[in-house]
Amino acid sequence: MSLIKPFRGLRPRPDFASAVVAPPYDVLNTEEARERAAGRPYSFLHISKPEIDLPPDTDPYAASVYARGAENLQRLVAEGILIRDAKPLYYAYRLVMGEHEQIGLVAVASVRDYDSNRIRKHEFTRPDKEDDRVRQIDALNAQTGPVFLTYRRNDKVDAVMSSVVRRQAEYDLTADDGVRHTLWLIEDDADIKVLTDTFDAMPCLYIADGHHRSAAASRVAAMRGGDGNAAHEYFLSVIFPDNQMQILDYNRVVRDLNGLDEEAFLAALANDFAVEKSVSTVKPQRSGEFGMYLPGQWYRLSINAVCIPAADPVGRLDVSLLQNFLISPVLGIDDPRRDKRIDFVGGIRGLGELEKRVNSGEMRVAFALYPTQLADLMAVADAQEVMPPKSTWFEPKLADGLVSHVLD
Repeated sequence: MSLIKPFRGLRPRPDFASAVVAPPYDVLNTEEARERAAGRPYSFLHISKPEIDLPPDTDPYAASVYARGAENLQRLVAEGILIRDAKPLYYAYRLVMGEHEQIGLVAVASVRDYDSNRIRKHEFTRPDKEDDRVRQIDALNAQTGPVFLTYRRNDKVDAVMSSVVRRQAEYDLTADDGVRHTLWLIEDDADIKVLTDTFDAMPCLYIADGHHRSAAASRVAAMRGGDGNAAHEYFLSVIFPDNQMQILDYNRVVRDLNGLDEEAFLAALANDFAVEKSVSTVKPQRSGEFGMYLPGQWYRLSINAVCIPAADPVGRLDVSLLQNFLISPVLGIDDPRRDKRIDFVGGIRGLGELEKRVNSGEMRVAFALYPTQLADLMAVADAQEVMPPKSTWFEPKLADGLVSHVLD
């Protein structure tokens, strides 16, 4: 059994690629997906969000939804919109967002290596979200949402990928959000062997995003059994080198000051933070520094060095420091997963979104964080620990429908 292996991808016919490829299933709600897919019969949203083709009051977790997704997938295959490669391949997948570019390998990764923690995790999963993905994979007999993996960059992999992307691309398209998606087929047997052998020699891979998809794949594999080599014992992945990954800040907004007036709130921060007014927006430039916005005023917060537990890979994260020394003790929010007083704003929206939500009166205070670093994510995963909720926001996002993995 290999850590990764090539597979016979199910993908759009090149002249239909733009009509098929869609945003990830979990970044749109049902109404947004219905609007996005309107007038687009080949959109992958009909497979990933099939409730859009059923009455508006349909429960998105009803059996009829998963059945409609399978029906829609089979229809696109029958009509020749989706085609399946004749032999197992790898694929090179380039994402370009603005000035940022990253090139990953599309492969299937071993469930057994996931189960043994060679493919390492850093988040808890929710049973309801796992159940949804299990039912979707089982109904479609395919994995359509890739897991976002990363690894410590490797010269041999770099050499193959650099050679591949100089060739003619199979698809090159720009999505509605301006992100460019380019895919190459890796058909050469020598290239395939180098990639398989090189990854097999690596000690581990890391999940960046897709914990529910990988956990669901593990459950499907356990349900179906096998010797470790069956198609359902591998899961669809796109694997990027760590030096190309982009993590944005994941910021916080809070509805009230826990009964404190502004003066008392600022005084309470002085126990663990240096607090400095700023005449402009504060975007943190280093770990341990935070921007804070109260109506009409930005502040720069710097946590006292004695508060940082250097030997604790979870406790030293900026999201942990803010939670443990400010949000919990001062604002009284002990469980950010469930407390409705706190919300989270991905860095892709910019700091203007923080100002907007506070100035509107919806929120009372906002916090801008320095992005979690990939080395910190790896350290947490290596320690078999779990990161706090909403610690990482990866951009750009992978598309759905570019390549799928059929489980036969």
